[in-house]
Amino acid sequence: MVFAKEELFTSAEQRTYPGEAKEAAFLLGGIGTGNVSIGSRGELRDWEIFNRPGKGSSMPNTYFSIWAKQEGSEPVAKVLESRLTQPHSLSHGYHPITGAGLPRLEKSTMRGEYPMVWVDFEDKDLPVTVTLEAYTPFIPLNVDDSSIPGAFITYHVTNTSDQPVDVTIAGSLMNPIGGVSFDHFGNLDLKNTGENTNEFLQEEALKGLFFSSNRFAPQEEHYGNLSLVTTNPKVTHKRAWLRGAWYDFLQEYWDDFTEDGKLNDLGYETASENNRTDTGSLGVYETLAPGETKPFAFLLTWYFPNRLNGWSDNIRVKEEGRQLTQNYYVSQFNSSWTAASYLAHNRTRLEKETKLFHGALFSSSLPGHVIDALSSNITVLRSTTCFRLIDGRFLGYEGCFDNAGCCDGTCTHVWNYAQTLAFLFPELEQNMRQTEFLEEVNEDGKMDFRALKMFDSHWIWHGQSAPPAADGQMGTIMRAYREWKLTGDDAFLRKLWPSIKKTLNFGPLHWDTDGDLVFDGVQHNTYDIEFYGPNPLTGIFFLGALRAGEEMAAYLGEEETAKKYAAAFAASSKRLDELLWNGEYYVQRLEDVNAYKYQHGLGCLSDQLLGQQLAHLYGLGYLLPKERVQSAIQAVFKHNFKTDFSNHVNCQRTYALNDEKGLLLCSWPGGGRPKLPFVYSDEVWTGIEYHVATHLIYEGFIEEGLTVVKAVRDRHDGYRRNPWNEVECGHHYARFMSSWGLLLALSGFEFDMSRGEIKFAPVINQEDYTGFWSTGRAWGTYSQKLNAHNGEYDIDVSVLYGDASGLKVHACGKVLTL
Repeated sequence: MVFAKEELFTSAEQRTYPGEAKEAAFLLGGIGTGNVSIGSRGELRDWEIFNRPGKGSSMPNTYFSIWAKQEGSEPVAKVLESRLTQPHSLSHGYHPITGAGLPRLEKSTMRGEYPMVWVDFEDKDLPVTVTLEAYTPFIPLNVDDSSIPGAFITYHVTNTSDQPVDVTIAGSLMNPIGGVSFDHFGNLDLKNTGENTNEFLQEEALKGLFFSSNRFAPQEEHYGNLSLVTTNPKVTHKRAWLRGAWYDFLQEYWDDFTEDGKLNDLGYETASENNRTDTGSLGVYETLAPGETKPFAFLLTWYFPNRLNGWSDNIRVKEEGRQLTQNYYVSQFNSSWTAASYLAHNRTRLEKETKLFHGALFSSSLPGHVIDALSSNITVLRSTTCFRLIDGRFLGYEGCFDNAGCCDGTCTHVWNYAQTLAFLFPELEQNMRQTEFLEEVNEDGKMDFRALKMFDSHWIWHGQSAPPAADGQMGTIMRAYREWKLTGDDAFLRKLWPSIKKTLNFGPLHWDTDGDLVFDGVQHNTYDIEFYGPNPLTGIFFLGALRAGEEMAAYLGEEETAKKYAAAFAASSKRLDELLWNGEYYVQRLEDVNAYKYQHGLGCLSDQLLGQQLAHLYGLGYLLPKERVQSAIQAVFKHNFKTDFSNHVNCQRTYALNDEKGLLLCSWPGGGRPKLPFVYSDEVWTGIEYHVATHLIYEGFIEEGLTVVKAVRDRHDGYRRNPWNEVECGHHYARFMSSWGLLLALSGFEFDMSRGEIKFAPVINQEDYTGFWSTGRAWGTYSQKLNAHNGEYDIDVSVLYGDASGLKVHACGKVLTL
C-alpha cells in the first residue's frame, strides 16, 4: 500500500507547526461571529470580525509583548511572537505599524486541536518560558455558548531561573472602527475613521480597554466596538499611544514599556481626529518565584452587530430600510464589553465543557490523521462561510473569497456532503431544512437550490432562472430524514412532511422522461453543469430520497404513501442497476457522450455512490446490490487515487500537484473520455475524498479509506496549506465537513432517536476502542475492551453532556439502558 500500516492505524499525537509553517492559522471566534486567527508564530492575523472575510488582513500595532526582569539582572522585552520568516522583499521594508523592528522570540511551536490551540515559545534571553493557550467556547448542542464573539487568550509563564522574576505581558490593539486601509507607502489611510475612543473600564474583577467610536450611530453598518480585558488583578494600561508625527507612536510606546514593564497613560481625553485612530495597550504584571507558573489571562471580544440583509454586496433587498439586518449575537449581548463580562463570569463552566468535548474527541483510539480530519473541518462552522441572523436563521455560503462570501444560498448540493454540523448542532441543520422546505419550495415541488427568497432575490443561471438541482433536491430529503432520526423531533418532521412529499414527487415528474423511474432528463448538479441521460450520481440520490420518504411515511402512519415509495424504490433500483452497471462500477448511459458538453459517460466517477454513502450514514441500508456497491467503491480507489501528480494533466483548477497524493473526481480506465469532460473532473476535492474514504470503510476497505484520509492531511501540512482551512470554491468550503462521516463509519455508530436507540460496532481497534459519539439529545464517549478472562467485551457509555436517560445502547451483543 501507499503508507505503512502503522502510519494508517496508529493513534498518534497531533502534529505541531513551527513558526516557519506560515500557512498554519487557527481560528478563534464563535458560530456566526466572524473570527481572528492565531498563526504559528503566535501572531494575530486574518481579522474577519467585521461581517466579511479578511484572509491576509492584519491589524496595525496589534500584538502582545513581554517584559521580564530577573532579580539582579537587566530586563528583557520582546514581542510575544517568534521571528518574522522570509522573504523580506517589501518595496519599502516593514512599516513601523507592523512592529517588525522590535525584538522577537527565537522559536515557536504551535499545536492545534480544535477548538484548543497552544503555542510554546523559546528564547534564551528570557528567564521564563511562555505558553499561549487560546480558544473560543465550543460545546456541542449548546449553540448560544458556542456563538460568542470573542476568545480566551492566556499566557502561562514559568520562571525557569533560581531568582524571582518580575513579568509584564501587554496586549496592544489598534481601534479599527471605520475601516483600515493603507497607502502605497504602507501608511494608514483612514478615510472613514475619526472620533474613535479608547476607554479604560472596570467591572468587579474585570478590567480593560473598550474601543469604540462616536462617529457611527447604532443602526449604521460600521457601528461596533472591541474589548481587550483581563481578570488578573495587577493591571497597567495606556489608553492611546502618542499622537505624534512620523514614527513617534512606536518609539514612545516601546520606550515606556521597556523601562519598567509599566505603561504610562498619556492623558488624552478627546476622541481621535478625522482620518485618525488610536492604539491602546493593556498590561498584566506579576512576580514569579523560582519554578512558579502563573497565568496572564486576556479576553478579546468584538461587537459589530449590523450586516447586509443579503448574501453579498451585490444582493441587497430593494425595500428602503431593509438594507441591513443584525447578527444573532445581538440577542445575547449589547456590546463587546458585555460579551467579555459573560465570558469572564462563566469561564469555569465554559472552559470545563469545552475541554470535555476536546478531551472526548482527542482521547479517541482512532488514528491521529482521522481525528485531525474530524476536528480541523469544524472550523467551517465558525468561519465567515456561515452566519446567523437576529431572527435565528442559520445560513452558509459554499466558501469564501479572501474578502467576500462565495456562492450564495446555503447551496443544497454542496451542503449535501456536510455532516459535522448535523452531529454537533442539529438544531442549526433543522433550521436550514425549515428554510429549504418551508420557503424555497415552489407549488409544483421545485426546490430552489440556493436560499434567496428571504432576501427578495433569485439566482440567475446563464441569463435565466436557475433550474432545480437533482442531487441537491433529493439529498435534502435525505438530510431531513437525518435531522429527524438524530433528534427524534416529531414536530419537526410533521411540519416539513407536506413539503417533503411535494419535493420528492417532483423528481420523477421533472427528471424522468420515459416513466421508468430513472432520472434521464436535464439534471443540474453539483458540478455546475447538467447531466443528461441515466447516471449514478442523481439516480442513486433518488433512491435514497425514496427510502427516506418510505421510512418517514410509515412512521407517520401514511401506509399507502409508504407502499408507493417502496414500490418506486424497488423498480428504480432494479432499472438503474440494469442500465448503469458495467461489470465493475456504475456509468452514465448516453448514445453519444459528446452530444452534450461536460458529461462523464463511461468514466469512473468518484461521486457515483454519494447517495449510497449517505444512506449508510443515515441507516437507510443498501440502495443497490451490496456486492456491486462494494466493487464500485473499490474501483473508485483503484482508478482515481493517484500517488503522484507530477505528470497529471489538468486544464481545470489545481488543488493537488507535484509529488502529492489525492483522489481525482473522475477517470476513464477503459477509455471513452469525452472531448470536453465535465468541468472539475481532473480536480481533487477533499470533500469528495472524505466521503469516498468513509464509504470505503463502510464496505470493509479500511486500509484504502485511511490512505485517502492521510493523503489529504499530509497535503495540509502548515507549509503548503493551512490545516484548518481546506479550499475548493473558497476558503473553509462547506463540502469538506463530509469528514465527520469517518467517525460514524469507523465506530459503527447508528442512531434512531425516534426509537431512543444507538448502536456501536467499531471496525478498528475493537479490542480496546474509545471514541466520541453524539445525537440531538446528548454526547459523550463509548469504549469497549476485550476481557482476557472471559473473552467478552466490557463496554462503557459515558454521557458528558445532555440528557440520555432511557436511551438504549446496542454493542457487542449487549443492550444497555442509560
